[in-house]
Amino acid sequence: MSNTTEKQTLNEARIRQAMLMLEKIVNDSSIPRNIRRAAINSLNILRNPSLTPGVKAANTVSILDEVTQDPNMPMHARTAIWNVIAVLSTVRD
Repeated sequence: MSNTTEKQTLNEARIRQAMLMLEKIVNDSSIPRNIRRAAINSLNILRNPSLTPGVKAANTVSILDEVTQDPNMPMHARTAIWNVIAVLSTVRD
């Protein structure tokens, strides 16, 4: 397996993992609506086939980082979003 193919496979796996984590946030009714909306927007970006994995990850991290500044966010939601950011921060083109 070539280095590029291996990198692509790793990036796709990390994006899938982040998508699963975001879906849990979207489906958690204890999380405020604005935060769930940011998670939905992030999922839409990650599903966009016209973007490269690095761009998908960077755009998603930007949206999620902005929403973590919300003082009304429950601690478990903030932790979940930080986990998504940690996974996506390793994705590179």
